[in-house]
Amino acid sequence: MKIKSILVSQPRPETEKSPYFDLAKKYNLKIDFRPFVQVDGISNKEFRKTRVDICSHTAILFNSRTSVDHFFRICEELKIAVKDTWKYFCISESIAFYLQKYVVYRKRKIFFGNGTFDDLMETIKKYSDEKFLVPLSDVHKQEIPDKLTKANIAFNKAILYQTVSADVTDLKDVNYDIIVFFSPAGVASLLQNFPDFAQNETCIGAFGPATAKAVKNHNLRLDFEAPVPEAPSITAAIELFVKARNK
Repeated sequence: MKIKSILVSQPRPETEKSPYFDLAKKYNLKIDFRPFVQVDGISNKEFRKTRVDICSHTAILFNSRTSVDHFFRICEELKIAVKDTWKYFCISESIAFYLQKYVVYRKRKIFFGNGTFDDLMETIKKYSDEKFLVPLSDVHKQEIPDKLTKANIAFNKAILYQTVSADVTDLKDVNYDIIVFFSPAGVASLLQNFPDFAQNETCIGAFGPATAKAVKNHNLRLDFEAPVPEAPSITAAIELFVKARNK
């Protein structure tokens, strides 16, 4: 079966320079974008039950723009004044710049890494006397808490948002040759929206080992994945698969 249509379970790229559009043009593909999951904020009532005292912390550690948005949202809802003395530690420079949405950048102590937590940890260790607050999703990797604990850094997790299945039931009568997933939650969403889903000839691609494992755990056939040595990105993996199928 030749590949003609692909559903990417993520939002449409904001720029037309995305490699997805290059693929569509190069191989005459129909590529649609639709997130299978959405992020909902934890209510301030639910957050209060955790008994996490935001004001008792001196530094905030952000691993995504979403964590930034929900930290300042909960502060506003709980009428917590944003302290001038708070230090902000961000996984990447882009997340650090995103803070400008909420604080005057040049007047704050903001630190950032190169996109990996290991890099940021080198800076965090220089501020080991700080008490860190780590805004996270209800489902999160243990890398950050584990490495902070190992380095004897004082911190508390703040669960401020949760990943839930999006309603994509309108796609029931729309068939794609490939569906690409980016998280275990996305795979679960497919089966929640379509309990009777039968894969048949539909090909499934996965980005990341956890996503690939989730596909298999749900008894679905995994046709390709990334990153792998020959395809470090999901678009590279898609291209290899399409080229092989469309010979």
